[in-house]
Amino acid sequence: MMPSMDEPLLANGVGKNRGVRELVLAEVRKQLYLAGPLIAAWLLQNLISMISVMFVGHLGELALSSASIATSFASVTGFSFLAGMASSLDTLCGQAFGAKQYSLLGIFKQRAVLVLTLMSVAVAVIWSYTGRILLFFGQDPEIAAGAESYIQWMIPALFAYGPLQCHVRFLQTQNIVLPVMVSSGVTALNHLLVCWLLVYKIGLGYKGAALANAISYLTNVSILAIYVRLSPHCKNTWRGFTKEAFHDIPNFLRLGVPSALMVCLEWWSFELLVLLSGLLPNPKLETSVLSICLNSCSLAFMIPFGLSAAISTRVSNELGAGRPEDARLATRVVMVLALLVGILVGLVMVLARNLWGYAYSSEEEVVEYIARMMPILAVAFVFDDLQGVLSGVVRGCGWQKIGACVNLGAYYLIGVPAAFCFAFVYHLGGKGLWFGMICALVVQMLLLLSVTLCSNWEKEALKAKDRIFNSSLPIDMAT
Repeated sequence: MMPSMDEPLLANGVGKNRGVRELVLAEVRKQLYLAGPLIAAWLLQNLISMISVMFVGHLGELALSSASIATSFASVTGFSFLAGMASSLDTLCGQAFGAKQYSLLGIFKQRAVLVLTLMSVAVAVIWSYTGRILLFFGQDPEIAAGAESYIQWMIPALFAYGPLQCHVRFLQTQNIVLPVMVSSGVTALNHLLVCWLLVYKIGLGYKGAALANAISYLTNVSILAIYVRLSPHCKNTWRGFTKEAFHDIPNFLRLGVPSALMVCLEWWSFELLVLLSGLLPNPKLETSVLSICLNSCSLAFMIPFGLSAAISTRVSNELGAGRPEDARLATRVVMVLALLVGILVGLVMVLARNLWGYAYSSEEEVVEYIARMMPILAVAFVFDDLQGVLSGVVRGCGWQKIGACVNLGAYYLIGVPAAFCFAFVYHLGGKGLWFGMICALVVQMLLLLSVTLCSNWEKEALKAKDRIFNSSLPIDMAT
């Protein structure tokens, strides 16, 4: 009789395992469907600033240093803040889409574009004083003057970058990602031609590279805006311009400001590396190499950034739809995917260390320095990769206030002080700056992991429901 009793138990066990495996594989497919085009899109978008720096790099070391400092300053004072504010749409639009409150997505997008445009005006004023600000922080006068000229030609890019980020998240949270990838690809190809024309053909030099950024961002957002207005896939979520976008702005800011802080606190700390490198011996070399390292890490980070966007969409959609267990499963799956990506990309960095520097510079001193830095960047990337996807979970759940506190502690209580000590007290130079950031990334990853593992997913689904239905219009509630 024993075999006949064991058979059903065995069958149930196999069936249960098969069911779990099928759920996991289905979740992997959903995430890869979202992440694949988004990774390509973010890589292509990142190429805009990268291509500009490459063009400038072949104009000379001073031009490269000036453009690098200007790009870092622009990221710290403008682009990071706009991207952070726009990331609040990951929560708002994602959960609204999951709850089938479709008209709210268009309202949220318009409200975000309005707020980000107003913020861009204030940032443009700050950018006009770039040279004096850099001199105040002890930067080389020649580099400061060149950086001010570069960034002033990049001011028009501000007013295209904010709407671009809003359109990307509006589409992403609806699982519409292929148009984002296509528009980014068209823009990147166009950017090569625009840079060549402005830098060499018209003869604007590094100023032309800065202006090319604005033209490319405007091209990208124009393509997406046309798609949103004409595509049948957006007919329920985009219902034209409405005065509702001007309402409830304080509630948007309550999520938008912590979202901006969460992104900025992390972004600023990495850009601070370049500014600190200007205080090291041989600042032109250190600044150029640190800028190249940052651009390289930003390029590699587009892979986990795509996964982060995918998990943000998956978690926000599932919580908005009232399916907390599916949100929990999605989180576990993306952590495994992120670990695999971190190991593979880290190996590529190590193997390509002796060749990568030639993409940015033909000077042997720069190339050799970059080769020594690449193994350190590989270690940093593994932890940056893991914290990146966990940050996506944070955005999907609406935990931006917690994320901002975690980033403040990890980077400014641990990372920046450690980087300063390694670089200036122990005289490790640029390597020391990155050692400090590795400390910050480890702390950040562990804290975000703890928050995620200790979360109550059923409670988060109820919070998502309250957030969306408190924002709903009467017509949505009736529907």
